[in-house]
Amino acid sequence: MTAVTTSPRYTQSPAPGSSVARAWTPVRGSGDTEADLRERLLPSWPPVAAWMWLLPLLPVLLGGFMRFYQLARPQEIAFDETYYVKDGWALATSGYEQEWPDDADDSFALGVVPTPDGKASFVVHPPVGKWLIGWGMLLFGPGDAFGWRFFPAVFGTAMIALVVVAALLMFRSPVVAAVAGTLLAVDGLHLTHSRLALLDIFLAFFVLLAFVFLLLDRIDGRRRLIRKLQRSSPSGASDTIDGRSHGFGAWLGVRWWRIAAGISCGLAVGVKWNALYYVAALGVITVLWDLGARRAAGIRLWLPGGVVLDGLFAFVSMIPVALLTYLSTWLGWLRTSGGYDRNWAAEHPGEGAQWLPESLRSLWEYHKAAYEFHIGLDSGHTYMAGPAQWPILGRPTSYFYESLERGQHGCEAAACSQAILNLGNPVIWWSFMPAAAAVLILVLVSRKWRFDWRVLSPLALIAVGWLPWFAYPERTQFYFYALPYLPFMVLVLAGGLSVILPDRGSPRLYRILSWSVVGTWLVLVLAVAAYFWPIWTAQVIPYEAWHQRMWFPNWI
Repeated sequence: MTAVTTSPRYTQSPAPGSSVARAWTPVRGSGDTEADLRERLLPSWPPVAAWMWLLPLLPVLLGGFMRFYQLARPQEIAFDETYYVKDGWALATSGYEQEWPDDADDSFALGVVPTPDGKASFVVHPPVGKWLIGWGMLLFGPGDAFGWRFFPAVFGTAMIALVVVAALLMFRSPVVAAVAGTLLAVDGLHLTHSRLALLDIFLAFFVLLAFVFLLLDRIDGRRRLIRKLQRSSPSGASDTIDGRSHGFGAWLGVRWWRIAAGISCGLAVGVKWNALYYVAALGVITVLWDLGARRAAGIRLWLPGGVVLDGLFAFVSMIPVALLTYLSTWLGWLRTSGGYDRNWAAEHPGEGAQWLPESLRSLWEYHKAAYEFHIGLDSGHTYMAGPAQWPILGRPTSYFYESLERGQHGCEAAACSQAILNLGNPVIWWSFMPAAAAVLILVLVSRKWRFDWRVLSPLALIAVGWLPWFAYPERTQFYFYALPYLPFMVLVLAGGLSVILPDRGSPRLYRILSWSVVGTWLVLVLAVAAYFWPIWTAQVIPYEAWHQRMWFPNWI
């Protein structure tokens, strides 16, 4: 007897914009064909002109130029480079951080590499970012600012490419991907951190890389689910699938992309500990994606099946892998004897976690001391800014400022300024909150966008990167703590713009109006980026020109 198949009855239609294929959710039938199920779980990419695939490359090229142009300007140590340049060089040459003479910054600025004091330094951030800075100094020389800023520029440029890939995987549109990449490329917060030897660009990179790996895992997992359901279909027909007869569903095997995400998460924590918030959120998000796939496939016990077969294995794939990766980042400290607290266990026999070997017991005590430092950090700072100020650019951080007179460094006015201010692009940042509110309303009330994972996932990552800081109002905080969730902001903005993009069936007037709105907004973003370029990149400009860019007193 031939199995009766039912075509999926879609509960939502394509969103505006022919280049954006909707993740349609069909009403589940009892005998879907493999094609039906595949279109439900992995909607096909819409056809686009071949030349449009060149669009996502443009922001990567633009962003790379902006990040490498005059990268060694200024040659002086800027802001917290005073810690990470010296720590990076010490790690690269000795395996652990050391203390330096008081005039070390001046020596580096002159291209003369000073000698460390030989005493171990107490540092409160893990070593991954500092290793990368140190490797750049090994490649290009420790006395050249290009060397210590090389890998921040590389990773910053690579982040633009990752945002493009993420947008392609989420929205299946080269136009939306190009928009997302452009927004990140011309944002001042991201640009300044890509041009300085600071840690946060590495943290942001590895968080974003883990997200992209999980997007690839989402696709791979759904492909595996389709194959598993087809192979075990009780109907006996190879072209029909009845997901409701599969109970818990099947285990989908070793998820290599998820393991890669675990490695990236471990490296993110190896830059700064606040990556833990993102790691927890990413773990929950990937399981929710799997639950959604099982439910969409019609698996009867999709919730317990997903928790047992996906959730537990997701934990094993990511958390132990991340932990081992994190421990491996301390090999320089573990393999040497001169690091801070390296010999704590030998000097304190019978104390600490006795079940650990001496090296790990010492490392644990070091972590306890660093944690105590972080929770007790409440000293004031001129440029401290709480999380409520970040979305409105209430208090950006000045990384470098020098007053110049005529003839100094090319100054042609009576007085000049040379500055690096980590000011985000105002058009991007001030557009985000209303745009986020609008798309959140869409996913809650609109039939087309009901609980759309492409909106909720980045919003969740923004929330875990922003909201926890409100719990520590007494702690010294800075605007640049927002950098790791900036890529998810631009994904939300680009996805929101896709709502108004026309499709091929849209009336001509609508096409003209929608492209005019999107185009005008993007031109404004680019124009503002060009305007603030001098104070993002330490260009020498007249004092009056610098002051005109200080729109608010809190920006000074």
